[in-house]
Amino acid sequence: MTRILLALFMLSGVFASAQNPMPADKKATKETVKLYQNLIELKKKGLMFGHQDDLAYGEGWYGEKGRSDVKDVCGDYPAVYGWEIGHLELGDEYSLDSVYFKDIQNWIKTVYERGGINTMSWHLRNPYTGGSSWDVSSKKVVAAILPGGEKHELFVSWLDELANFLNGLESADGTKIPILFRPFHEHTGSWFWWGRNLCSVDEYKALWRFTVDYLQNKKEIHHLLFTYSTDRFKTEAEYLERYPGDEIVDVLGFDLYDRGSYYKGTLKSCAEKVTKLAVEKGKVATVSETGGPIATNHEWWTEVLDILKPYELSYVLVWRNPFRPTDHGNFAPCKGSPDSDNFIEFYNDPHTIFQKELTSKQVYK
Repeated sequence: MTRILLALFMLSGVFASAQNPMPADKKATKETVKLYQNLIELKKKGLMFGHQDDLAYGEGWYGEKGRSDVKDVCGDYPAVYGWEIGHLELGDEYSLDSVYFKDIQNWIKTVYERGGINTMSWHLRNPYTGGSSWDVSSKKVVAAILPGGEKHELFVSWLDELANFLNGLESADGTKIPILFRPFHEHTGSWFWWGRNLCSVDEYKALWRFTVDYLQNKKEIHHLLFTYSTDRFKTEAEYLERYPGDEIVDVLGFDLYDRGSYYKGTLKSCAEKVTKLAVEKGKVATVSETGGPIATNHEWWTEVLDILKPYELSYVLVWRNPFRPTDHGNFAPCKGSPDSDNFIEFYNDPHTIFQKELTSKQVYK
């Protein structure tokens, strides 16, 4: 009888946990908790669309109040907004994409007030060599910034800059604005100094754990949901090889750009595995960064939607439309672009979620 009661008690705990999922941070603000819970609920209803730097600039414009290339095409804003804070650690006024940090803070506040969702990446400089995130000339970087390493204090000072920025993300009533924070991403590749061939498995995990511990316990930052984001992968074991732990991570994501005929199959495989893991772990699943050849494949939007429809993914975020065309091509539609009609079809699909649908959902309440 005792064993039966114990089993029933344990099952009731699992059921309660499933009904009231909680983020990894036990001290998460109530708005952050609600965002996490609503992300899990919203993925059952459809796929949110996200765009990097959507309010900052676009095709032929920079910093025009209220403008968005996505809105120019479909009449609505994205549901998810990506922001990049590389060079914040240097104390610079603007990011590596030439966006002023004070403007990013204001746009994040605007998104929050709309009921939109903010996600943030950090292409921080190489603290060992002084080069960019893409400087992979040394395999000593991660070891050097961990406790006891020769660049540890420098890295801590960069985390202090980050904490100051995050603490400035407040609504008019002083509420800390929840952020999906995505550091040290695409680590299954080796093009960043934290990548697979640049540090050991244990070093990468330690980097994550130190960063999260410092922000939460030293700086008292509790309005972040942490996103673990690989590049392409083939197996669950490969995806989880450097996973820092369920007690740290809230969102399981992957980055995957369309660069060839293999894309559809790889996207399907990765989406299937990540959504499966997210269900098992009680986490949120996303396509955290992507983009396709929309200048040549004008049906790309609905092709991607068809691939992702069977899977409970929270959002798919495409990269930016650079205001300097020499950087790279657009990853979202813009007014008059040849993919616009197909994007409108994507927008009108009942499975997609944009800003207007979130306004009434009280994402943070």
